[in-house]
Amino acid sequence: MTSMMDGFVFVDDVVSGIRWDAKYATWDNFTGKPVDGYLANRVVGTRALCTALERAQEQAASLGFGLLLWDGYRPQRAVDCFLHWSQQPEDGRTKSRHYPNIGRAEMFEKGYVAARSGHSRGSTVDLTLYDLATGELVSMGGDHDLMDPVSHHGAQGITSVEARNRQHLRSIMETCGFSAYECEWWHYTLDNEPYPDTYFDFPIT
Repeated sequence: MTSMMDGFVFVDDVVSGIRWDAKYATWDNFTGKPVDGYLANRVVGTRALCTALERAQEQAASLGFGLLLWDGYRPQRAVDCFLHWSQQPEDGRTKSRHYPNIGRAEMFEKGYVAARSGHSRGSTVDLTLYDLATGELVSMGGDHDLMDPVSHHGAQGITSVEARNRQHLRSIMETCGFSAYECEWWHYTLDNEPYPDTYFDFPIT
């Protein structure tokens, strides 16, 4: 039996049809291996988050899109793991893909990774859009956790189609009660989050 905190659920149990790929439970993330606290490839969030995501999914569908989640609730031990990883010597394994132009320590300085993450409060998500007709992810001009100015909202150097896709995601999420984060086009936090001051640390199992 899963020991989930009261008020938290698996998002896919509540938001039917939502897709996910919990990157930190896999080897496909900026640390290059599964992260502490992610013992299952599922996305967890508060019930309030799920209610808002249901609205966002309806809104997206009206434009021909579906939602794909990369992360939701993030245990504090995972954030601690990121901090520890950032202090290790550079091995180059994920640098070209995730942080080509900065050093590990700069991820924190530049705001791409936080020592206290809104994700740990359970009402922040990392997500993208996919085309409902083809199932293909839409082009956003950069992948999840690309820690670079090209990931900022309003970035130069992406195509007009990619800029429009980012704007679609932003308008869907903002209409449904989320706020964007200027450095990461994929990151949204619920405005009326139920636990605004609590950083949880139960594992995802």
